[in-house]
Amino acid sequence: MVRNDLFLAIFVMAIWGFNFSMIKLGITEVHPLLTTAARFTLAVIPAIFFIRRPDVAWRYLIAYGIVFGVGIWGMASWSITAGLSSGMSSVLLSSNALISMLAGVWIHKEHVSKRKMTGAAAALVALLVLVSATNGNITPQGLMLIMIAASCWTIMGMIVKASKTTQAFAFNVWGMLFAPIPLVLFATSIYGTDILLDAVTAWDMNTTIAVIFQAYPTTLFGYWVWNRLLIRYPLSTTAPLTLLVPVFALISGYLMYAELLNVAQIVACMLFLVGIGLIVKPASPKRPQQIPPTVSYFLKK
Repeated sequence: MVRNDLFLAIFVMAIWGFNFSMIKLGITEVHPLLTTAARFTLAVIPAIFFIRRPDVAWRYLIAYGIVFGVGIWGMASWSITAGLSSGMSSVLLSSNALISMLAGVWIHKEHVSKRKMTGAAAALVALLVLVSATNGNITPQGLMLIMIAASCWTIMGMIVKASKTTQAFAFNVWGMLFAPIPLVLFATSIYGTDILLDAVTAWDMNTTIAVIFQAYPTTLFGYWVWNRLLIRYPLSTTAPLTLLVPVFALISGYLMYAELLNVAQIVACMLFLVGIGLIVKPASPKRPQQIPPTVSYFLKK
């Protein structure tokens, strides 16, 4: 990867990591489902008027919007108000790679290499340590919500793959069109319509800043850059960069909210990210077997 693209990729990873702290900033008083709905509303409008709809069936866009909006970011945001620290939320969301691997084995009967098996074992051990050694930065409800988000990430990948789209950014923008309304309906079905009035009353400048940051730098700029990198470079080059997101999330959580990890959790986070790295790194292409010169000579004969 050329230097400028590498710096740009690291910058986007920093934005995505910092985004978890911004989520926490915006949902202090307003319910996370509603701030997430506002995020995707701003991300879609007016961008959707300048981006042609991808050539896929509507059902894929609708399914993507619901899973990406409600399943991933609605649940991830909610996990923070449920007691999960912003940094830990980012780390645990990375378990989507582990869940995707398990789904591939179970559903598609995919073969798993020894490297991925080692990574999965390391990630599972680290996950158990993270939960058992919590200093209050992990709660049962928060853990449940972030695991739902991680599982939905796997489902989202299946939707994108099934759509066979070649226009990733356009698919993302048009899919987000179907995120805000389900998020609002989900919130009102649980808490009633009074939650909307409460959100208007509690909405402040911090919420506005947080939502704008999530909509534009995180969503539109971040995914635009990321999709360009995916086109330019192989997955083996780009995928490992996403492991920087939890690192930046932990740093920003410490700087903004003094979120601390104990020694056991620091070691577990490192082990977890190493394990996920072993899972997401694609296998190196096999080199063609070299034929000894003497054998090659007789074959030519």
